Amino acid sequence: MVVSRINSANWLALAVPAALLGGAYIGQYGFGLYPCEMCWWQRYPHFAALGLAMLGLFVPPRRLWVGLAALAILASGLIGAYHAGVEYRWWEGLTACSTVDLGSGDPLDAIMNAPLVRCDEVQWSLFGISLAGYNFLISTAAACVIFFLLGRKDAR
Repeated sequence: MVVSRINSANWLALAVPAALLGGAYIGQYGFGLYPCEMCWWQRYPHFAALGLAMLGLFVPPRRLWVGLAALAILASGLIGAYHAGVEYRWWEGLTACSTVDLGSGDPLDAIMNAPLVRCDEVQWSLFGISLAGYNFLISTAAACVIFFLLGRKDAR
């Protein structure tokens, strides 16, 4: 059985955002890497991509849903590029950037004890590349591969 290129693109459009969001939440809850505002901005398109890719599994026109998922993945990657530029001080970002988790019960206590997470400081890096930089690299590459797969005709 030949797996079609649209199926491959669809599964990639599901796997990449799921893996990146999973990694973000493991970093947040497992290692205390709390997201700044721009980190959240990068997550929203991945959530949208997951929903669109799920539609691509079942609802015609499949190519449309997968293409929109790829656009959402690309959007997250471009936000990641902007965020990485702010972290590396290539350009200025937001002036006020912090996060508060209000899920712990008392909202005032949550605000007073919330970690201050600045968008212009790298919390973690590997080989000099921050998490935002990795999101840019992975998301942009994945979106390009998905677009390539969608642009090709199935060989049967």
